[in-house]
Amino acid sequence: MATLKYSRQRESIKEFLMTRKDHPTADVVYENMKKIYPNISLGTVYRNLSLLSEIGEIQKLSNFGGADHFDGCVEPHYHFMCTTCGDVLDLETEGMDDLIEKAGRNFSGKITACDIRFFGTCPKCMNK
Repeated sequence: MATLKYSRQRESIKEFLMTRKDHPTADVVYENMKKIYPNISLGTVYRNLSLLSEIGEIQKLSNFGGADHFDGCVEPHYHFMCTTCGDVLDLETEGMDDLIEKAGRNFSGKITACDIRFFGTCPKCMNK
């Protein structure tokens, strides 16, 4: 792979995502980047999000209905989507580390990863 040229904008996008726990969409990232770089284009934000995702610097969360969400944390963890407001949140889970091992017990292939998503109502919507 060719060496990736340093980009202040790309670094800013990554740093922004690493400070967030709410998994913003590209539009939210764009609105926040415009505060720092008034001339940045939506296309630049999309390209950098795509590149950061491809090289494993961030996670792209698809299939939550609607727009993709982005996560600055690349460590394995699970996500929750509120079916009321659409927020995507990290889900603290304990005792699920052996899930791949359990799933592989009756499977003759090799499982290397899993992607589990939880859906329901977030605390914010429950309290409305």
